[in-house]
Amino acid sequence: MPTAGTSARKDDHIRINLEEDVTFATTTTGLEDYRFVHQALPGIDLADVDPATHFLGHALSMPLLISSMTGGTVRAGEINRTLAAAAQEACIGMGLGSTRVILEHPELAWTFKVRDVAPDILLFANLGAVQLNYGYDVDACRRLVDVTQADALYLHLNPLQEAVQPEGDSRFAGLLRKIETVCRHLDVPVVVKEVGWGLSDGAARLLLSAGVSALDVAGAGGTSWSQVEYYRQTSASGREITAAFHEWGIPTEESIRMVRDVDVDIPLVASGGLKTGIDIAKCIALGADCGSLAGVMLRAAAESPEALRERIHIIRQQLTIAMFATGSATLGDLRAAELLVDRA
Repeated sequence: MPTAGTSARKDDHIRINLEEDVTFATTTTGLEDYRFVHQALPGIDLADVDPATHFLGHALSMPLLISSMTGGTVRAGEINRTLAAAAQEACIGMGLGSTRVILEHPELAWTFKVRDVAPDILLFANLGAVQLNYGYDVDACRRLVDVTQADALYLHLNPLQEAVQPEGDSRFAGLLRKIETVCRHLDVPVVVKEVGWGLSDGAARLLLSAGVSALDVAGAGGTSWSQVEYYRQTSASGREITAAFHEWGIPTEESIRMVRDVDVDIPLVASGGLKTGIDIAKCIALGADCGSLAGVMLRAAAESPEALRERIHIIRQQLTIAMFATGSATLGDLRAAELLVDRA
């Protein structure tokens, strides 16, 4: 059974993300190395541009997901409802934070229940994949999906975070076989994601062999969760160990290309350091199907529902204008848009 420390850790993560600099010091997403070939004669009207798409069978107004972030505390519940209401209004998808707490603290399940404010969105439940090695099984995954009324399940991979977290769960041996069991027996799509250090081509091959429905690269260049855990360390040695991994990981751009080299068809989410609609556009052109944002959404939601709605509007306009300026009326056109590479 969890202790009050579970909720304290969740609130710690929110506070640290909002108050501390938890970005990579020098590592970037790699997206800044690309620029679109500008089309002075786009051949379309701005009004012709339509960024709508389908992902995992759900219609989205644009290829945008709100990344999994939080849950399990009163503050987290309020943030989740703000995020979900905005997702409903914008017709985009949303991932819940780790829903493991539902199994351990059923009285906190309400902090993840958002269907009353977001009845139509593509919604992901979420469990740390490593928990499959700590007694959780297909039935537990099914319960998370049922309680949250989710359309899909995220299994997140975070070995580095678990290794540096004082209360981390680090038994990852034999995990692939258990992921495969969940993929085979769960009635909703299973999406596997990293949390900010990227998926390699080798990891993608293994996960594809396990039967995952989609992947989320969650590459390096955005939030460094080792840096988040750095601020939670209580000893000098713990801080020194954790600080050494500040720049660890595969940049988002590189991870997208690695996964696409393995499989050109697997539904693919790009996340990890995305901030703007132009970032999403670049990810689509590099081979992703959707972009997912966390940090900018969390900060906007913590400010106010109005700030969050405005942030989503800005991202949509940036994406739409980027499509217009590349002559891309649809996302299919955008996938064929030419990118220049500037690796100074």
